[in-house]
Amino acid sequence: MSSQAGRVSTNQAERRRRRYPRYYAEFPVTVTILIGSQYQNLQGHCKDVSEAGIGLLIASDLTTGEVASLGFQLPGAAGAWEVRAVLRYRRGYHYGFEFLMLEPERTKYLQEYVQKLPAAD
Repeated sequence: MSSQAGRVSTNQAERRRRRYPRYYAEFPVTVTILIGSQYQNLQGHCKDVSEAGIGLLIASDLTTGEVASLGFQLPGAAGAWEVRAVLRYRRGYHYGFEFLMLEPERTKYLQEYVQKLPAAD
């Protein structure tokens, strides 16, 4: 058996590798989430986006694993988007959401949109 099996990577680049690269973007996002027994709308601000998710600044205390509805309009897009997403990451007020089940047309649009943005990773 190899002595390296199960080894945790200490290489910074290996630890930061993502399935989808992130790109800098800035636009407002409305986050609708169930808090207690009521839905609340929170105002957020996009800091980065990928074809699989979005990084937001939100001045609220949310818990990873929560599912939210995100409403936003990508700059240059014809209409507003309403997507479901799960909160996967939190550091302070910076939250990382993973999109759930985007329609193929939206996935394609997002892939093309992010290619025009500066890389964040």
